[in-house]
Amino acid sequence: MSVTLALTDQDKLTLRVAAWGAVSLMSAAGAAGSAHKVATQGSIALTSATGTVGHVLAKAPKGVKYGKTVADLADQVLPALTSAMTLLKQQDPAEAGNFRSTVIVAIDAATQDRPSPTLTEMARKITEALDAA
Repeated sequence: MSVTLALTDQDKLTLRVAAWGAVSLMSAAGAAGSAHKVATQGSIALTSATGTVGHVLAKAPKGVKYGKTVADLADQVLPALTSAMTLLKQQDPAEAGNFRSTVIVAIDAATQDRPSPTLTEMARKITEALDAA
């Protein structure tokens, strides 16, 4: 039996900023290699999600200002990851698990070719933010 989530537009934006922002963080961390490839692989993972999370993440957030530095981006995305997990855990723990695994698959896809120390550290920070909820 599936649970219908009561997600507001703001809730959906939080999920999108969190997931798509995580891909952006990985892309920034992979800039020394191929930032485009990192972003592409992460985006494919997000748009391949299923369930309610898949419906929400099917489109990237519009009009979000991530800032000028990776630090600015992280200041928005890492708390959004924790907020997204908290929100989903309260409404449907299975969808929280779905969101977490979707983001983990996206960051794993981003590091599949040659995980650099920078990508590995960014993946650790993203995972830590997901698990802080």
